[in-house]
Amino acid sequence: MYLYQIRDTDHFYGDKQVLSIENLAIPSASITGLIGPNGSGKSTLLKLLSFLEVPSYGTILFQGLKVAPFSNIVRSRITLLPQEPYLLHRSVFDNIAYGLKIRGDTNDLKNRVAEALTLVGLEPEHFVRRKSQALSGGEAQRVALAARLILKPSVLLLDEPTASVDAYSARLIRKASLQAREEWGTTLVVATHDWQWLYETCDSVLYLLHGRLFKGGLGCAVYGPWRIGSEGLLLKELHDGQILFAPKPEEGKQMAVLDPSRLKMTLPGMDDLQQENRRMLNGFVIRLFLERNGATVQTAIKVAELVITIRLDRSKVEMLRLFPGKKVRVLYDPQEIEWF
Repeated sequence: MYLYQIRDTDHFYGDKQVLSIENLAIPSASITGLIGPNGSGKSTLLKLLSFLEVPSYGTILFQGLKVAPFSNIVRSRITLLPQEPYLLHRSVFDNIAYGLKIRGDTNDLKNRVAEALTLVGLEPEHFVRRKSQALSGGEAQRVALAARLILKPSVLLLDEPTASVDAYSARLIRKASLQAREEWGTTLVVATHDWQWLYETCDSVLYLLHGRLFKGGLGCAVYGPWRIGSEGLLLKELHDGQILFAPKPEEGKQMAVLDPSRLKMTLPGMDDLQQENRRMLNGFVIRLFLERNGATVQTAIKVAELVITIRLDRSKVEMLRLFPGKKVRVLYDPQEIEWF
């Protein structure tokens, strides 16, 4: 059963559209990763999934039902850890117990707070009485996570949970979040740039760019300046002198996007441009990451100042003997480049 279903949903802040999702379903007890540049809509999507905001248009169903913001089902089952969580100017104990207290669920608070602290790798005897102001950044983030885990939520939404913490805290935050899924069946949705989160732990990864989903890989945005070329195409000269071709945009659109699901990657000497009516860009592999399914590999390719991330079958990666630093070619059809 799908826990969330999003259909024909658009969201605006004033006149600016920040999210546009035609169809998205998130299964129960799954781990879904969100990736994309700043301003791509990740935080907005998390706010909609937490029902802190209502979409401007469209429908978001939770367990097949429409849910009102701040309703009982939301407050008791869904919790969001923002990128910069706010802690009360109180003790660690009071911060972690706060959610249970406002629910009137105060049975055995001391042991439950201790268990939550232990879950995030903080020793209860050293932290329960400590003031929130005396915590390091990593400790504060883990206390904020403990304050949510003590609720044993059905849904845990995490917005860049490891972005501003040390490597040790990042490992503990990831471990505690995964334990929530294992022990309580918690559904996790994680916005992060941490590749270990995304491709070692997530069941699926959603790529957001300019508020839209790209399923074949992380969409690569290209900005101007552009100049007019032949055949009705625009030309963008990259830093290394290579030329990117794109169709002319509609009025008001300024950002060109290469959708990786429409790209083809080959090795020098293996491509046939005339057969597919494609153009070519030279680059090299900078990163390979095996996805959790064991069958596909996220392959990041550096082309001048651009980084293009393509999902490849593991068998193809092995056949081409790809490794970081290996020279490759990216083939594209200029007419398939989209403008936003």
